[in-house]
Amino acid sequence: MRAKDWPNALIQFDRALAAAPGVPQLLFGRAQCLLALGRRNEACVAATATLEHPSAGATLLDAVGSFWSFLGDQHRALEAFERAVAIVPDNPHFLFNRATIYRFFGRLADAEADYDRVVALRPDDFEAYKNRADLRTQTHARNHVAELERLVARGFATWNGEVQIRHALAKEYEDLGRHAESFAQLELGARKRREHLRYDVATDVATVDWIIEAFARVPQAPRLPPAAGAPIFIVGLPRSGTTLVDRILSSHSTVRSAGELSDFALALVARVRGENGQAQLSRRELVARSAHIDFGALGREYLARARAVAGEGIFTDKMPLNYLYCGIIRQALPDAKIVHLTRHPLAAGYAMFKTLFKDGYPFSYDLGDIARYYVAYRRLMRHWDEVMPGVIHHVEYEKLVADQLGETRRLLEFCGLEWQQACLDFHHNASATTTASAAQIRRPMYDSSVAQWRHYATQLQPLHDLLTAAGIEI
Repeated sequence: MRAKDWPNALIQFDRALAAAPGVPQLLFGRAQCLLALGRRNEACVAATATLEHPSAGATLLDAVGSFWSFLGDQHRALEAFERAVAIVPDNPHFLFNRATIYRFFGRLADAEADYDRVVALRPDDFEAYKNRADLRTQTHARNHVAELERLVARGFATWNGEVQIRHALAKEYEDLGRHAESFAQLELGARKRREHLRYDVATDVATVDWIIEAFARVPQAPRLPPAAGAPIFIVGLPRSGTTLVDRILSSHSTVRSAGELSDFALALVARVRGENGQAQLSRRELVARSAHIDFGALGREYLARARAVAGEGIFTDKMPLNYLYCGIIRQALPDAKIVHLTRHPLAAGYAMFKTLFKDGYPFSYDLGDIARYYVAYRRLMRHWDEVMPGVIHHVEYEKLVADQLGETRRLLEFCGLEWQQACLDFHHNASATTTASAAQIRRPMYDSSVAQWRHYATQLQPLHDLLTAAGIEI
């Protein structure tokens, strides 16, 4: 397994299980090998056997919980983590993982209680402070500002700890209306994060140019009603309202959310490399050759991957970065629907700047990078509209908030879905969500985020100037 020689690792696990049937550690190792080999269904069977084994210990259960969470089955993940905590109640790692799943399910008070225990047991778990700050709107009567300020004053042994705490303090200052202090902390945290990224926004800007060049024309496939199980792609920038629209659509009785899948990009890269017999291609070569692949085969490969998560029926894929592939999606899955979320440029920029993403969106920690990326993104979306008129349904976040009923009706009509009241009551949707909006989407529609950026108009002036200089209307 350490050598990633998965076929031979699986042989050894099978031999071990033949000698010692039912040993849970061996069952789980087998599940990991099967997943690495792309045999997801068999991996799930082995992981289920591990979870159901009466002698599975706390550490193994915690690993099984992470396995299920990675696969998107948060119910089984929670079962595993709860059993691990029941065996070892004061293990901060187990508590942190359980709090994460509680947050996904909107059990925010339970999550906060777990995070409280984590920071008490492990005071240097700075991510726990950050996650706890995000769970609710802090109040003057109930917040963690003094605690966070003490941590800042004490100093940090690691840069990532400083990033977490400064973002947590910025969030709590904002909740309390201390906007200047909030942005000051945010700038310090974002700058520190940016210092530790190997990223050049020029590459992403150039990628947009390469895509436009490769897809100067997109064959006009006929507009089709949703086929049985046709996917709905929700695209745009992060923090633009994609999770909100995903919850609205997945509240419909015929639609299931598959979350943010990376499967389309992975299937595309595999198809390009496979058809050209080359494992290593530059990004520009990948883009150029992606215009000449077997699109039907790509669509089938994507659906095979996505169905392992989504099951049968209509599903949403809300990976924001799929906006890069709209022209390819149209040719690979002509019956799919594409919904694009937009938001006021400064609102979008500020929302990304203040979010501490795990690994993605490296452009979001510098206002100059955000401006250049945003301009390129807008240029590509204009191109898709020009070469595929009427294919993409655009939803403005501000209009959705102002006219929830009207915009929801138009959204459902575009997706070929009958009207259901549940889509208005999306906040009652009990399914898990793993995005940065996991806490917010448990609330009914609210408008406090629409103009939040205006508290920082002065600080965002550099972003404003760069966007207007590029022709973006503010």
